[in-house]
Amino acid sequence: MPRIAPGSSGGSARVRERPPYRISVTEADAGYKCSCPSRKFPCKHSLALMWMRVEGKVDFQERPVPDWVNDWLVRRRGPSAASPAATPEKPKASISAIEEIEAEADPKAEARAAAARERNRLERETSITNGLDELDIWLADQTDAGLAAFPAKASAVCRVMAQRLFDAKAAGLALRMDTMPSRLFALPDAERPMAAIRELGMLHLLAEAYRRQNDLSEPMRHDIRQLVGWNVTREALLEDKQALRVSGTWRVWAVRSEVQPDKLRRIETWLQGDDRQAVLIEYVPVSTGASSSGYSLGDAFEAELVFYPASVALRALIANQLTGAEPSDAPLALPEQNLAAAYGLYEDGLIEKPWLQEYPMMFRGARLRRSGDAFYLHGDEISLPVARSQSTVSWPLLQFETIDGAALWDGSELTLCWSETALGRWTA
Repeated sequence: MPRIAPGSSGGSARVRERPPYRISVTEADAGYKCSCPSRKFPCKHSLALMWMRVEGKVDFQERPVPDWVNDWLVRRRGPSAASPAATPEKPKASISAIEEIEAEADPKAEARAAAARERNRLERETSITNGLDELDIWLADQTDAGLAAFPAKASAVCRVMAQRLFDAKAAGLALRMDTMPSRLFALPDAERPMAAIRELGMLHLLAEAYRRQNDLSEPMRHDIRQLVGWNVTREALLEDKQALRVSGTWRVWAVRSEVQPDKLRRIETWLQGDDRQAVLIEYVPVSTGASSSGYSLGDAFEAELVFYPASVALRALIANQLTGAEPSDAPLALPEQNLAAAYGLYEDGLIEKPWLQEYPMMFRGARLRRSGDAFYLHGDEISLPVARSQSTVSWPLLQFETIDGAALWDGSELTLCWSETALGRWTA
């Protein structure tokens, strides 16, 4: 039986305009979960509950386990998942489902909750608009000061503006601003001013598109709102009847991980299906030590994927995984297209989504060539620069007359991820 602090609601809670945060802590391994929107891990509410328990000044009492606690225990990994409390006899229910059941008890509760949500949405819209106005002034200031000198001071000026955008609740733009200096410094000195112009121009484009979002098509409107910082929750996407769903066998051809300035690790898992590409994106706290999605290159599994609404649908999540991921030595099933045709698909996507970032490119019959310290992937009609960070790892591919493979193109450089060669598979 769990111990419940005095004043806790236990199983059912009264319906309020702003329901209290739900906090769970396991004594077995110090696991924690809180429904608050804090970006800190653990949040202050979880820490406070732990502190109360350690001090022993509060009389914790044993109570029946609430369904939302059982649901959390079953989902998480660790010692608590194997405890008897984590195996309820009745079917699990999500927290959102429980809130709906509780709301039905009060006919006016749903209306109050809807009004509160709309009020919060309008307040955030106003805050974002004010943040975009400040961004316009900031962009004008940088232009007036001269963009040739911008890269040298980018770290300082971008950090200040990024914090303002975070305060304005435009987290997507803030993160883009905060990571801009690292992208600029990864380039040679001579290329940084032009790259800065592209970066600042894209920020201006996103700000203007957000102001005119009501004039955009529905998929493009979803694009711009997600880029600015509005998130589509997993539950909302799974409940969306109009969302694109694709079932089949999926093959993992790239797994990438990077740490963001907000102390979250972004993990990308790129998948190839029968006739389309998909990417699974996860964000996990750096403090957890997790650096992988659990999938390895070459893994294959059957699943139903549901795609986030977008003008170029790539990001998805697994709605129903039918089989476990199994490693496969079979070659990647690449489409019959050369590098120029693959690049043409990217250009088509860029027309639909002007802020398109990384795009998967599948190709056959290309060749890796070297010019000085630079590497290029050469096709019959086009040559694309390979990422400088891959100069060492891609060296063995120079010996082959032709290679087939998969790569990610970000508009300026190509990251090779997978290649089928005469001697077998090559992966980055």
